Amino acid sequence: MAVKIRLQRKGRKKRPFYHIVVADARAPRDGRFIEKLGVYNPMTSPATIDLDRDKAYDWLTKGAQPTDTVRAILRFKGVLYKKHLMRGVKKGALTVEEADAKYKEWIADKESKITARIEQTAAERKSRLEAISGVPAPPPPIPSVAEAVAADDAAEAAAKAEATTETAETVAETTETVVETTTEKVEAVVETKEAVVETTTETVAEATETVEVVEEKVVVKGDDPEWDNA
Repeated sequence: MAVKIRLQRKGRKKRPFYHIVVADARAPRDGRFIEKLGVYNPMTSPATIDLDRDKAYDWLTKGAQPTDTVRAILRFKGVLYKKHLMRGVKKGALTVEEADAKYKEWIADKESKITARIEQTAAERKSRLEAISGVPAPPPPIPSVAEAVAADDAAEAAAKAEATTETAETVAETTETVVETTTEKVEAVVETKEAVVETTTETVAEATETVEVVEEKVVVKGDDPEWDNA
């Protein structure tokens, strides 16, 4: 006989809640069942789940197959996590004591999160009702002297950090300006040197040409007979 863990619908129209039951797979959805494991109410915020974890785990070990929704519920309530830990115990990766400690720690953490969520939802609902009814919200709590001093110290530290950042940015900008000015001066000196070298080269070339002309005239005068008679 195939056994399933599934939901059995209850409640009136548009206001459903469900029983989590173990039933024959061939039975109708709202028909006969073998055992009731808990209740699931999705109409609350957050959803209300009341589940007998031990019975659910026992049926899982017997081979009962949960539906998709029930599998999500079992995962949320830690039943599948317990099954995972017990599989580790069978393989020798964990001892029973270690598995129980891990499971209890997981359950405690999960329950604390659920409690916090319920309290947050209740506070939000209360604030919404007060806003609708026009009741003013309570004033914010007055900070203690220690809290006020801590807040002042934090503000002062933030101001100092901001001033340090601005000083660093100013120094960086000044350094960039000095580097740019120095680069321009070096380029100007290089250009001046190049101009001087070009001028010197031109002067030397002109002097060389003048010397060559004088030498040519001297040679011509030395070869002329009339120049010798004179």
